[in-house]
Amino acid sequence: MTAELELTLDDPFTVPTRWWHRLDDGRIQCDVCPRACRLHEGQRGLCFVRARVDDQVVLTSYGRSSGFCVDPVEKKPLNHFLPGSAVLSFGTAGCNLACKFCQNWDISKSRDIDTLADAASPQTLAALAERAGCRSVAFTYNDPVIFWEYAADVADACHERGIKAIAVTAGYMNPGPREAFYPHMDAANVDLKAFTEEFYHRTCAAHLADVLDTLRYLRHETDVWFEITTLLIPGRNDCDAEIEAECAWILDNLGPDVPLHFTAFHPDYKMTDVPATPSATLTRARETAVRHGLHYVYTGNVHDTDGGSTFCPGCRRAVVVRDWYRMLRYELTDAGACMNCGTPVAGVYDGPAGHWGARRLPLFVGG
Repeated sequence: MTAELELTLDDPFTVPTRWWHRLDDGRIQCDVCPRACRLHEGQRGLCFVRARVDDQVVLTSYGRSSGFCVDPVEKKPLNHFLPGSAVLSFGTAGCNLACKFCQNWDISKSRDIDTLADAASPQTLAALAERAGCRSVAFTYNDPVIFWEYAADVADACHERGIKAIAVTAGYMNPGPREAFYPHMDAANVDLKAFTEEFYHRTCAAHLADVLDTLRYLRHETDVWFEITTLLIPGRNDCDAEIEAECAWILDNLGPDVPLHFTAFHPDYKMTDVPATPSATLTRARETAVRHGLHYVYTGNVHDTDGGSTFCPGCRRAVVVRDWYRMLRYELTDAGACMNCGTPVAGVYDGPAGHWGARRLPLFVGG
């Protein structure tokens, strides 16, 4: 917990929140995530953007962002949600996990207020997404769990313009705020960082069970479309037994139609001594998941046409062929059925595939 920056409700980007309670020792506990930060006046939680001000927990980044970029939705990664469409991506500073391998650490671990220099109201962001031709907005780069009130208001403003909302998240959230947050979301990608409690505890300062609870919640208690990503780190979470256990759990608890992405790690943040993930590791993990009966399994952060493609669960034909984020062939109906055999391919479809491709377009609010 830190208190380097002056905290005040006079700051227009600082707003009161509701998910907290008082403790007998005078501290206030934030109840948004299982970390349960216990705060004295003027202290920030580990996430950096939630703090105690005027005897309450506030969000200090409402309307303040770490930047905006138009991406292919497949980069989130979401391969079964409005395929080929453009998404407006943005985030804030901070994170409620402490992953030693963070691939966006310059944003998520930032303690520099200049990281939050771009200001935008929910209505401004919705208008920006519409002007850019985006079908959706994604809360990404860091975790929307920690700024969920802002994310929810942005999502509502987007919905008024027919634009969808996506949460890219580690799923580390308590049940109460989770049930308040996800009615605002249309889709999510949940980062399942490993499948052992030891990894979560030692490498992320978190707990596996809370993430699994979020996955079960999304599958059985919401209509949110979601996909799962596991970043495979050599020697840390890539052994056969762990991958087998993860795939078996997904099949038993979520069913065969939740897409699973195995993506490649590159040395970064506090794990620069670990080598990048070999492509063979991703291929092996994908083959394991398919063998377990999962219908849609992908490899990411590598050039791998088979690993990037969607196969019909009926006839096994490659109905969407991709290389990286570039769509090479698309053989689904507007409703998402295989053109060859008519089998529905799980996902969210509402017409022909988009044609955004692999472009990445930085945007500036008001620019």
